[in-house]
Parts: sequence; C-alpha cells; structure tokens
Amino acid sequence: MFLHDRCRMLTGEQLRAARAMLKLEQGELAELSGVSTETIKRLERMEGAISANSMTLDGLQKALEKEGVVFIPENGGLPGVRLRRDPPANIRTRKRRGE
Repeated sequence: MFLHDRCRMLTGEQLRAARAMLKLEQGELAELSGVSTETIKRLERMEGAISANSMTLDGLQKALEKEGVVFIPENGGLPGVRLRRDPPANIRTRKRRGE
C-alpha cells in the first residue's frame, strides 16, 4: 500500500531524506519518477507538506518506494522515512560502490 492510499501527505523533508538514504542524485530520481529535475529541486526546498499535482506526487512516491523507501505518516509524531528491511539489490549495489 502506498502512502497516498492512506493520507496523501509527502513533505519536502521526507523527499530529501528518502533520496539521501537511497544515495540517489536528483537526476536519477527524475529518470525513475518521470518528474523533472527542476521540479524535484523545487519540492525539496519546501518545508512541510509538498504542494504539487497528484501525478507528480505519485511518480515520486512510487519510484522511491520501488527503490526501497517506506514512508512513515505523521501519526502523532513527525512524518519520516526508513528503508525496507530487505531493500532491493540496486540499493545495496549503490551503497557498495559508494555513490
């Protein structure tokens, strides 16, 4: 189940953290998500909830979740991100190469 199925809330902080955890450059995320690099830069500068169209949010969220990110809703605390316990092989490969 994707986060947008539950509450449709993605923050700039979550976006930055998810990309950092995956060791993805903004350009790589753009290729994976179909969202332009300039849009990703703009969204990552936002504090709090991201204001973007649903196709943009879906593209980013699905790409990051496919890469191994789990979005944690606010649920009484701050929203966050973590990696799945067994992330996909491409995450392990990127980490090993030090990218």
